[in-house]
Amino acid sequence: MRKVALITGATRGIGKACALSLACQGFDIVATGRTVKEGEGRVTTPAAENQRQVRVPGSLETTVAEVRSLGREALGLPMDVLDRASMDAVVKHTLEAWGRIDVLVNNALYGGPGLMYPFDEFSIDQLEKAALGNLVNQAYITRLVLPSMVKQGKGVIVGLSSGAALQPSPIPARAGGWGFVYGGPKSGFHRLSEFVHLEHHQDGILAFNVEPGFTVTEATLALFGPDSAIMHMAEATKPQVTGDVVAWLATQPEAREFAGKLISTPTFFKNRGIVFP
Repeated sequence: MRKVALITGATRGIGKACALSLACQGFDIVATGRTVKEGEGRVTTPAAENQRQVRVPGSLETTVAEVRSLGREALGLPMDVLDRASMDAVVKHTLEAWGRIDVLVNNALYGGPGLMYPFDEFSIDQLEKAALGNLVNQAYITRLVLPSMVKQGKGVIVGLSSGAALQPSPIPARAGGWGFVYGGPKSGFHRLSEFVHLEHHQDGILAFNVEPGFTVTEATLALFGPDSAIMHMAEATKPQVTGDVVAWLATQPEAREFAGKLISTPTFFKNRGIVFP
């Protein structure tokens, strides 16, 4: 039987890593994102001053090609977390083409201006867009997918959470910490998997929060260069680490005990002596 994983924000970084790890475990992949062709990708510098866009590698066409090179089928479908119609189209296309969705990875993030601004510098419009893209529409796509999972009697939903969802920033945004526009909606998003677990575990739905820690992605390197981990004074991890943990959660019976909980991916395998794949 075909197994289908839908990953939002799969053009690069953690989303792409999840797509490849799940493909290695036998899933056909629906990769979504805004960058369709290689060379079109842009990321916005996070600070309020000197806002600019930077080119970044990664695209749907590249992710699809890499999934297919692993022997799995892939669909690359444009989607924007601010656009519910694009979410409707993705879920409709997937169910019409492949008839099921077994895994949903809510990875895509609204990355527009304001996320890392000090409290007195962001605009209310920026806050509303972040709340829409990083909370409201995350719930929207989850509710689109949930009925098919309930009908199947099983499914896995993974949310890419963050330390910003659970604790205050250690330093102010002006000094390099995260802003309220990022942390506020992310706190609400963190509750999503908890409520899905509470209300749908009896339907066979496993919902998880995973926290990837500071991860050096293509966007990180484009914005901050090869010394980004040093600049952030953080122990960096790679996207593949979180991709493999997500694939483990989606495939292993022992994952059930972690449903509804937060999983720190950088130490998850090591702390439990898990060898995967």
